[in-house]
Order: sequence, then structure tokens, then C-alpha cells
Amino acid sequence: MRLDPQALGELVAGRRVAMVSGTNGKTTTTHFLAAAVRQALGPDTGRLVHNADGANLHGGIASALGEAPHADLAILETDERVVADLVRLGRPEVLVLLNFSRDQLDRNHEIKGLGRSWREALATAGHDGPVVVANAAEPLIVWAVGTAREVVWVDTAATWTQDAALCPQCGAPLLREQPEQAADGTHTAGGHWRCSRCDLAQPTATYRVVGDTIVLPDASVVTPALNVPGGFNVSNAACALAAADLLGIDPETALAGMRTVSAPAGRFGTATISGSRARLLLAKNPAGWAEALPLATSGTVVLAIDSAAADGRDVSWLWDVEYEQLAGRSVVATGPRAADLAVRLTYAGVEHRTVPDLAEALRDHPEPVDVVATYTPFQRLRKLGGL
Repeated sequence: MRLDPQALGELVAGRRVAMVSGTNGKTTTTHFLAAAVRQALGPDTGRLVHNADGANLHGGIASALGEAPHADLAILETDERVVADLVRLGRPEVLVLLNFSRDQLDRNHEIKGLGRSWREALATAGHDGPVVVANAAEPLIVWAVGTAREVVWVDTAATWTQDAALCPQCGAPLLREQPEQAADGTHTAGGHWRCSRCDLAQPTATYRVVGDTIVLPDASVVTPALNVPGGFNVSNAACALAAADLLGIDPETALAGMRTVSAPAGRFGTATISGSRARLLLAKNPAGWAEALPLATSGTVVLAIDSAAADGRDVSWLWDVEYEQLAGRSVVATGPRAADLAVRLTYAGVEHRTVPDLAEALRDHPEPVDVVATYTPFQRLRKLGGL
């Protein structure tokens, strides 16, 4: 792209494009969608290009496309800041928008600004714009896609609301009816939001997540039976199913492909690191940590924090994560910002050890451990474990 600043537009031209974006879950959801397309293509998988390693900025997308010049189908994970450019350059058929929350505060100072860029890009694209698969449970997503030519709504039964207290349209407080929960914590029914002043409200969804199942537009119910953990991945699968349908792939075929995904770009992967068996969980912001911490069920939990450019320089978000739930467990704080994490854990009443070096923090644990890490230490741990 340095040699040819127009390279991205030239590389994406002439392909059928489906994009996936959002703050959390876009790598896994893109893997789900790519696997569904691959399943449908059968032996003709050379037609598909996918930035599988999660390089989702302009350069990473151009690199992936450049390695597959003859692939006519592109499934692209797209950073939130790149969505507007790729809508303009790539004329995607499908755009999946998952969620919106605080992330990398030093770069994305105000998430509504990113939402506004999506809204303006979809308005400019008009009838040539993509069909949007949108999370109906996210007020900022609903507002951002208000200018899209067509929207397929997915009710993900999301519970994270700390980044959506005010209406993005008029600024008034949002009113919420929380979903009913079963004894195991899964959602069974209900859940709705609306503005207390204007007409912005949660749309009626044609795809709905209910517990560990997905209700399809024809009211049939499927159980994804995924090989990655967490209720949030059922929500990701619901969005991928909706996108696959728009690409002409039936649910049975799409789900068969999705079940082949087990460790997308290292997420949820297990490796031996410094003599310990470790499962790697990625969490980059409060919403992501809220989903990841309940999955960390091992007796010893290792928490790895950094503040490099890829993580976001601002680590004030540590105070918005409920580390209190780790009280009574064996916890190790590691990474370049381990001391900051240690202060937060102390205030949370969580006993812990501080071991700044990643390899040393993983040394010779007798039982398997869960490691929850921000982006930079996560990538280093992948290399240490060969994932």
C-alpha cells in the first residue's frame, strides 16, 4: 500500500464481499462465516479468501486479498475504523455488525463517532450498499444502521449494558426490560430496550438467541453445538448464520462448517507453555472480560495485561472489570502492566502473585490453567505455545 495507496480498492474490486465488524467477537464470527462458506464450496475452496489471522486494518486486509488474487469470495474481518472505507471501496453484499463498547480509548475516544461514520457510509452507499446483519440488542448498532438499505435483525440476548445508558439519537436515558433467566443463567425470554424520549427502540428480530439455541426466521430452532465455549459464541454463530443465509447457504450446511472451528486465531486454544498446560482466552475491554472471566474455571488463573498500541495505551478500564469474582482463587498477575492489575486486584480483595514475565508466570503449574490476556500478551503466548 505504500507503493500503491489505491491498492486496497483495486484488490477488493470484482469480488463478492462479506464483512464482519464490532468491538468483540469479530474474529470468531468471521471464522464461523468463512467455515460456512467453505463447507458450501466443497472442493472449490480456492474461491474463498479470508484474513484468518485477524489482521483487520487496511494493510492486513490488502495483504490477505493480495495473496489470493483469483478468489472471487472474500470474507473479511474489519476493524471498526475501517468499515466506512471498505463499504465505499468494496461494495460488500453483507455487513455484519456485532456490538459496540469502549475499546482502545487512546484511539477510539468516543464510540458514537465510529457509529456515526458507519451511519454516514451506509447513507452514502444508498441502494448500492450492503444488507446489514445487525445486533438488535445494541442501541448504538441500531442507530448506526438506520440509513442502511436493508437490515436483518438478530436478538443476541446481550447483557452488557454499561456502554449504552443514553440514546444515541437524542441523548435521553434508555429504558430497559432485562431478559428472564433460567437457573443456569441462560436467557429464556424477554429483554427489550427503548428510548425514554424519542422513537428509537429495539427492533423485532428474525433471528433470536434463546439459551444455547438459535430461533430461525421460520420459527425452527437449531442447537449450534459449537466447538468453542461461551454463550456469546452462540450469539456470534447466530449472526454468522444470518450472513450465510444472505450468501445462499442453508443453516444445516452453515452449522456443519461452523462446528469445524475450534481455536480461531488462537482463541480458546490449549498449549504447553513453560511446562504448564494453558488454555488461552482473549479479553481486550470490560465487555470482553465480562464474557471471558466466567470461562476461566481452572484452580489457578493467569491474567496478562499490556498497554502497547495494539492493546490500547489507556488501562483505566481495569476498574470496570469485576475481578471480585476471582476471590478465593489462585491468581497470577503478569505482563508489562502487571503492577496496575495488582493494584486493581488488591482493591477487589483478590489474593494474587505478581510475576511480570509471561513465561515465568506460566512455569510448571501442576494442573491446567486458564490464561486471560489482552491482545499483545495473547499473541506472545500463542508464539510460546506454538498456536
